[in-house]
Amino acid sequence: MKKKIILLSIVLLLFTGCDITRLDTTNISKNIKTLLSQKTKLYNVQYDGYKYYLPKGISFINKDDYNALLRDQFGNVYYVYVDVISYYHKIENTYKVNKDSHYSQKIDYLNKTGFLQIDEYAKKNKYFVQFVFNYVKIEAYVSKDNLTDVITNMCYILRSFKYNDSVLESLIGEDVLDYKEEDFTLFKSDSSKETYMDVVKRSENEDYSKFLEDEKIDLDY
Repeated sequence: MKKKIILLSIVLLLFTGCDITRLDTTNISKNIKTLLSQKTKLYNVQYDGYKYYLPKGISFINKDDYNALLRDQFGNVYYVYVDVISYYHKIENTYKVNKDSHYSQKIDYLNKTGFLQIDEYAKKNKYFVQFVFNYVKIEAYVSKDNLTDVITNMCYILRSFKYNDSVLESLIGEDVLDYKEEDFTLFKSDSSKETYMDVVKRSENEDYSKFLEDEKIDLDY
């Protein structure tokens, strides 16, 4: 019986890897450290100049150039902004901790930097999340009950981003991408060209429910 248990353990390690990730259901800081300090080679989404991984349960609503809208299994919407220009120019992380926020932390793991800022909207019992890592920014507006799950999903997405330098060199070098070199603001908490809140306001003036049905793209797992 003992030999069977040992053999089963070896098989599980072969399929899951040497490290078993244990996440905390309430400790956001601990989960960030656990996930962002681990390397990953999981990818299931690829576009010009970069690729990344979407966890199971998350699907596309829409994608426009280097922006994307995602939705998880709980109905939370994520706004993703990939700043390939800042990556190309290796812009320094200048984020400063905001003492007035519910949560504010500068992040640095595996030579990749960013920040997490969470602001509470007490009247609606909602939180506005801004998470930047490796030149990608994800924003979401979520309830307290979903906050830990959303942050965990963001970690899985952000840690997986891998850039294709040769493709970006071609795009940027040939002026395919429209940008101004002086406008590098990703590491400020109000930096996205179009923030999640802008998307929400815009959607209120459109037939957004029909738009979601028309544009939703489910990933095959």
